[in-house]
Amino acid sequence: MKVTDILRVKGNTLFTVSPDQALAEAVQTMSELDIGSLVVMEHGDLVGMLTFREVINAVVANGGTVGTRRVRSVMDDAPLTCTPETEIDEVRRMMLLRHARYMPVLDKRTLMGVISFYDVAKTVVDAQDFENKMLKAYIRDWPAEGSDTTTG
Repeated sequence: MKVTDILRVKGNTLFTVSPDQALAEAVQTMSELDIGSLVVMEHGDLVGMLTFREVINAVVANGGTVGTRRVRSVMDDAPLTCTPETEIDEVRRMMLLRHARYMPVLDKRTLMGVISFYDVAKTVVDAQDFENKMLKAYIRDWPAEGSDTTTG
């Protein structure tokens, strides 16, 4: 299973922010849309990710407020990325190693979407559920021992 399978089900709605936008505006957007991340784009290129992790760290560092900071000053400027062809198992491994909850999907330089750790976990669980159902159906249809399954 590949990242493209997740994007096909999830859709490709993207929420982006400029690196020079006020952090307060970005946080407001995240709150209004009930999302945990924004892709930071500049001149059509991915330049970073803003997640609730960076926001919380910025708030703590600024004494409990976001102040007048800009997105650029707190964003992750080297986010983990993958391609639509990346295998889900590889994505899972990368996200676990980096403690990443969100991963932009790039096809060369084109942003195709963002997948979350939740999306990956849901895909894996759904695949396991399907496999489990198929195995149970196979076992249920297993011929009884000693029965002749050939007719002719």
